[in-house]
Amino acid sequence: MLYEIFSVMAPVLACAAIGFYWAKSGYDFDPEFISRLVLHVGAPCLMLSVLSSVELDIQAFQRTALACILVAAVMGALGAIIPRLRGDDVRAFLPSFMFPNVGNMGLPICMLAFGEEGLALALAFFMVLSVAHFPAGILLAGGRDAGGLKGMIKMPILYAIVLGVSLLAFDLSLPAPVKNSVELIGGMTIPLMLITLGVSLQRLHVGQWQQALFYSVMRIGGGLLVGLLVAGLLGLEGTEKGVVIIQAAMPVAVFNYLFAERYQREPEAVAGMVVMSTLISFASVPALLWWLL
Repeated sequence: MLYEIFSVMAPVLACAAIGFYWAKSGYDFDPEFISRLVLHVGAPCLMLSVLSSVELDIQAFQRTALACILVAAVMGALGAIIPRLRGDDVRAFLPSFMFPNVGNMGLPICMLAFGEEGLALALAFFMVLSVAHFPAGILLAGGRDAGGLKGMIKMPILYAIVLGVSLLAFDLSLPAPVKNSVELIGGMTIPLMLITLGVSLQRLHVGQWQQALFYSVMRIGGGLLVGLLVAGLLGLEGTEKGVVIIQAAMPVAVFNYLFAERYQREPEAVAGMVVMSTLISFASVPALLWWLL
């Protein structure tokens, strides 16, 4: 069992370590550019590649997407209540409750733990949060340029979702030239996500570590409990249950810091939560895999 868990975590740690030491060596790396490349090009291609080739029940895909909505809603409620009770800025801390790192960490862990089926279901979770994260994250951080519906229409991942789900529903495949192209381009997504995570860990610094520790425990521990609750309510089993629980218990997403920095919504506090929660997840995720596997 230990070897199986190490086999899941080793590629994640290896890619993150490359990013960490790349940044530590002083080489150029633009996380915002890479993140946009992944979100607008890599992730849509990965989604099409997986959904056009994996054998997956469309209802399982829909249940996972619904689970994501329920988890985000409950965590959003907690994110609105807990900071207010502590006297903290709700708009600064709420996004970190709602939007965990289901991309950089969640996708590779689900893929390595549960195979192609796990990756497909993890993509369902990822796509729901991705569509909501940019407009909601920007508005919560205090910006007014999220673009609303117009901004969402411009997101390539939205069209990849529609096409991918259509392929899955009607049991269709992409033409070979298109399939080979999206496989090649989509293949860069997960390594780039993990390398970007490593770069971010090296560049971000923990401020007010007690506060960062508290909210990190709330994000991971609260997400785990909410994931268990939602999985039970929907009657999820097997890979579906595992994916929902893992994605719900991921650490704070780096994008939350980018929004906080851009609109000066307590960026140091958010950076502390990203770093602290990610470090905690390096211990919590193996423990979670031990239980699930």
